[in-house]
Amino acid sequence: MKLLRHIPFLTAVLKHSITAFGGPQVHLGLMQHRFVEKRKDISSEELMEYNAFCQLLPGASSTQTIILIAFKRGGISLAFLTLLVWILPATFLMAMVAIAYNYFDMRTGLQSFILLQPMAIGFIASATILLYKKVINSLITKIIFILTAIFIFLTFKSPWAIPFVILVAGIATNFSQKRIPNDGAAPKTVNWGALFIFIFLFLAVGILSEEATRKNWEQHKVINVFENNYRFGSFVFGGGDVLIPMMYEQYVARPNSDRIKKNKRDVLKISKEAFLMGAGMVRAMPGPVFSVASYTSAMALKEKSIAIQIGGAVLGSLGIFLPSFLIVLFFFPIWQNLKKYAIFYRSLEGIYAAVVGIMLGATLYFIKDISVEIQTFSSIKILSYIFVFLTSTYLIYTQKIAAQWIVLSTIAFGFLLTSLNI
Repeated sequence: MKLLRHIPFLTAVLKHSITAFGGPQVHLGLMQHRFVEKRKDISSEELMEYNAFCQLLPGASSTQTIILIAFKRGGISLAFLTLLVWILPATFLMAMVAIAYNYFDMRTGLQSFILLQPMAIGFIASATILLYKKVINSLITKIIFILTAIFIFLTFKSPWAIPFVILVAGIATNFSQKRIPNDGAAPKTVNWGALFIFIFLFLAVGILSEEATRKNWEQHKVINVFENNYRFGSFVFGGGDVLIPMMYEQYVARPNSDRIKKNKRDVLKISKEAFLMGAGMVRAMPGPVFSVASYTSAMALKEKSIAIQIGGAVLGSLGIFLPSFLIVLFFFPIWQNLKKYAIFYRSLEGIYAAVVGIMLGATLYFIKDISVEIQTFSSIKILSYIFVFLTSTYLIYTQKIAAQWIVLSTIAFGFLLTSLNI
């Protein structure tokens, strides 16, 4: 019965998962639209706090943010169900892409999704404007906002850029004595079990994977898939832009290295063409970029049966998202306890301003990136990009239209342009 009262929330998570195109900055904007403004599950301040906190941790920050929203609402059980609902559409689609890769040419179909890029940027821009009005209300927050936006624009690809600016912004607002903590909530109990499970799995799976590969067990690659992805999920700072190069090294570069060839180890490997296909395709999918693990896991087992490929995709997905779940649930109560102290309480004002600055910096970076890409396009396609960007920004910010309708309309518009060969 307790679960039934959370069905509307899980339904909202499912809708979010099938409309959240464009990466973590876009996801934050959509969470603001769906879980703050429409459903009022949390406040804008809580959402920014959760997001900033997750940016300081390894793993998938968007996933960890939505886990915390669910955790606040219904505890660990709802948080885990939310994780499964959030990752299901993207991981399923990416697994199907991997299985279909050897049978169909998918490049033409991808063209229908090309306008999702400017749409996603529009989502970030609308959320930036909205959050700016809520958070940037003093001289110090304006300075932090502007400097953060410039810094993120210049260093967007660095995995340390976002954690760095959040820490610096938190320090900056401590020079003011105006903000003092209130009595606050009672200290939260730290969930040591989550940390123990995380460490145990990390060690156990690592040892098992090495033993299976060394002794060439029949299904050792299935174990390798889980271990590789659990390791990625445990150590990746900076999101998908950092994860994908790490995967490239693991699945494409490493198998062709002299050391591996000399040892004649039967390791997981993916062709360069197949890997880049998946890395590009995940950008056209809704949901977390970490869902690319579903694709790479199935592709790494391509010589196996379809059933084993699907099983590998499931294990790979669980492996890469499970650390995010365990890490955030362990560290969040510690963060909540630290907020009782003035130094951490005052930091929140700067952190909120930095989060909005990060969104502006990301928006500017994406616009710069896309402007280089479309230079060879026809005039009609360039105008289509500008139209989709401006329209999606306007509709989300002023009309409060549900994101899924904007996404579907954008895909339909892209399909029309592709059909007309424009």
